[in-house]
Amino acid sequence: MIAVVLAAQLASAQLGRQLAVTVDIAHAANRLVPLRSIGAGLDAENPGADAVIYAPQDVSAMLGSGLGAITYRLYTELAVQAWHWNPNGTWSSPQGGYWTGSTAIGPKIENSYGYRLPGRGNTLDQANNDNYSRLDDGNPQTYWKSNPYLAQRFTGDPDASHPQWVFFRFKGLRKVNAIRIAWSNPYAISYAVQYWTGADPLYAPAAGRWKNFPNGVVTNGAGGTVTLELANAPMRVQFVRVAMTASSNTCDSHGSGDPRNCVGYAIDEIGIGTLGPSGAFTDIVVHAPNHTQTVTYASSVDPWHDASDRDTYDEVQPGLDAVFQSGVTRGLPAMVPVALLYGTPQDAAAEIAYLRARGDAIRGVELGEEPDGQYVSPEDDAALYVQWARAIHAVAPGIPLGGPVFQGSRSDILAWRNAAGDASWLRRFLLYLRSHDALDQLAFMSFEHYPFNPCDPQPWADLRKEPSLASGILGVWRADGLPSGVPMYVTEANFSAYAGAVFQQLVGGLWFADTVGSFVSSGAGGVYLYQYAPEPIVHFDLSCQTFGEYGIFAGTDGFRVRQPTSQYFAAQMLMNQWAQPVDAFHTIFTTRTQPAIADGPVTSYALRRPDGQYAVLLINKDPAQSATVTLRFTGSGGATYAFGGTVTRATLGSAQYVWHGNSRTAYAAPDGPIAVAQAPASATYALAPGSMMVLRGRLTALAR
Repeated sequence: MIAVVLAAQLASAQLGRQLAVTVDIAHAANRLVPLRSIGAGLDAENPGADAVIYAPQDVSAMLGSGLGAITYRLYTELAVQAWHWNPNGTWSSPQGGYWTGSTAIGPKIENSYGYRLPGRGNTLDQANNDNYSRLDDGNPQTYWKSNPYLAQRFTGDPDASHPQWVFFRFKGLRKVNAIRIAWSNPYAISYAVQYWTGADPLYAPAAGRWKNFPNGVVTNGAGGTVTLELANAPMRVQFVRVAMTASSNTCDSHGSGDPRNCVGYAIDEIGIGTLGPSGAFTDIVVHAPNHTQTVTYASSVDPWHDASDRDTYDEVQPGLDAVFQSGVTRGLPAMVPVALLYGTPQDAAAEIAYLRARGDAIRGVELGEEPDGQYVSPEDDAALYVQWARAIHAVAPGIPLGGPVFQGSRSDILAWRNAAGDASWLRRFLLYLRSHDALDQLAFMSFEHYPFNPCDPQPWADLRKEPSLASGILGVWRADGLPSGVPMYVTEANFSAYAGAVFQQLVGGLWFADTVGSFVSSGAGGVYLYQYAPEPIVHFDLSCQTFGEYGIFAGTDGFRVRQPTSQYFAAQMLMNQWAQPVDAFHTIFTTRTQPAIADGPVTSYALRRPDGQYAVLLINKDPAQSATVTLRFTGSGGATYAFGGTVTRATLGSAQYVWHGNSRTAYAAPDGPIAVAQAPASATYALAPGSMMVLRGRLTALAR
C-alpha cells in the first residue's frame, strides 16, 4: 500500500500543476528604481566587528549580492540608550546632561556608542536587556524622570494631553489597596493611581481600560513621600499604573540652570501593597537593581546622562563615516536614523548637518525606531516627531523625513484607547500631525516586516500567506489615514524577528523574493532585507533548537564570509536577473493566475526594465509538486503578447542550493550558483518544486 501511495505522489509531482499567468502591461502598478528601493539593513555589532565588516573584503562580498541602497538601523533606541553618533560634541553642563554631537569635520568616525540613561523606568528592553528600572531598584539616590520634551514648554500642548505614566506588572493577581510614592523633583501635583481591567495592557492594549482606584485620584499633590489608601478593602489586580497630568515644575538634582531639568515628573521609588487596620504598609514590590525587581514600564525617559554612562560592552553602532566611506552604499542615497525617543532635537539636527557637510547622500531620515515596541503613546511620539522635524528642516530644508518605524507587524498597531475610544496607533499619530499643521513633515511612512515564527514546522505553508500579508498591511496603513501621496518603505524585513535555520534554508530565499515582489507590486516604495553583514550561525533561544542567522551569509566568528546562503542568491535573482542592475526606473505590472487560488502555491511578479525587456519572476511554494506555466501579456485595446525570440531563464531551486545540518557549522551544498540559460521562447515553462525562476526577453504580438 505504501508503495502505491508513493507512486501516486511521484506521478502527481511529475505531472504538476497547469497554470496560466497573465501580465497586464496596459496598467502600471508601481514605478521604482530597484537599486535604490531593494536593499539591506546594517545594524550594531559586537565590539571590534565593524573594523572587519566595513573593510574591502566583506564589503565586496556584500556588494556581490546585487542589493542596492542601505538602511542604517538604530539599536540604541531598542536598548533605551542615548546615541552618540559622533564621539565629539558638547554636554549641556560641565557635569554631563544633554549631548549634542559636533558638526565639525574631524577624524573619521569609526564607531559610535550608546549611553545608558540613569533616569530609566523600564525593567526590560528589546536589546541585550541588561539594565533595570530606577522606580524599584531600592536605591533612594536614583530616580526615574520623564522626557522633558513632552512637557508643555516644548510641545505647546497642555501637560494633561501628554499624560506620563509608570506601571507595575506583577506575576499574577495580588491584593492591593495602597501605594507609597517617594516623589523626586519635579513631582506630580495631579495624578491618578489606576488598575487594568483587561488581560494584558501590553499585548492586548485595546481589550481593556485603565480604571481609577476608588480613592486613587490626587489633585493637590505636594511631593515628598506619600502613602495613599486606594480602596477601603484590598482589590485583586495584576497591573497598577500612576498616570501624571500636571507637574510641580520644580527642578531635579541637576539644578535650575537648564529648563529641561525642571519639567516633567520624577519618582525615587514606588511601593505597592496593602494598609492594615493599624496603618502598617505591606509592600509587595520587589526592590532590586536587576531583573529580580518587580517589572515596571514607563511612558518616556529623560535623555540626561553623563560620560560615565557609556555602554562599553554591549553592541556598538558603526560609525557613520565608516559606513559611507566603505563603499557599501554604492554611492546611492541611504536611509539614516536620528535618535528620537532618547535624544534631543539639537543632536538630531547636528547629525544631518554633519552628513550634508560631508556630502553623504541621504534618501531619507527615519525619526527614531520602534516606538510601538517601547510602548510609547502615538501622541507622545508625534509630539517629539514635530519638534525633531522642525529642528532638522531648519538646517536641512526639504530633506525627506519619515517614520514611525513600527516593529514587524501583520495587523494594525494598537494602543490604549483614547477618550474617543480610538485604539489605532497610526491613525492617532497622523491626527496629531494634522492638528499641529505638521502632516507635510511626514515625507514617507516606514515600518518593519517580520511576519512568521521561525519555530513553525511548516514554513512552506507560511510562504503562501506572504502576498496577502504584504498587500494587507499596506491597506491597513492607508485605511488609518496615511495620505495617498506618502510612500511606504519596509526598511527592515526578514522571515521572523528571531533567526532560525529557516533563514538559511531554500524557503528563506524564496520568502525574500516573494516579499519584495509582493510589496512593490502592491505599491510599496522599497524593501530592505535585514541584515547585510556576515554573521556567524548561532542558536537563538526562541528558535526551537535550530541554528541560524539573519541575512545573506553564513559568517565566521570573525565576521568573514564562510559562504553565501539562500537569501544571497535570491537577491541576485531579484537584482541581476529580474531587475536590470542600473540606476534607472523600472515599471511594475500586476499579474493574474488561473485557476485563481487564494494564497496559491505559485506567485508571479512582472516588470519592464530600462533596456526594454520584460521580466517575470515565478515562485513555486510547493516543495513537492512542479508547475507548468503558460505565460501571456495583455496590452491596451485587447492586444496580446508572448515572449518571442530568445528568452533568458534563471533558476534557483534544490538543484542549485540545499542547506544541511543543525549546528554552528551547518552548511549549504550545493551552494549556487543560479542556473542561467538562454533558449527559444516557448508556449509553456516548467517550474520545479520549491523553486523560483525569472524569465526575461522581448515581446512579440500574437494574432487576434
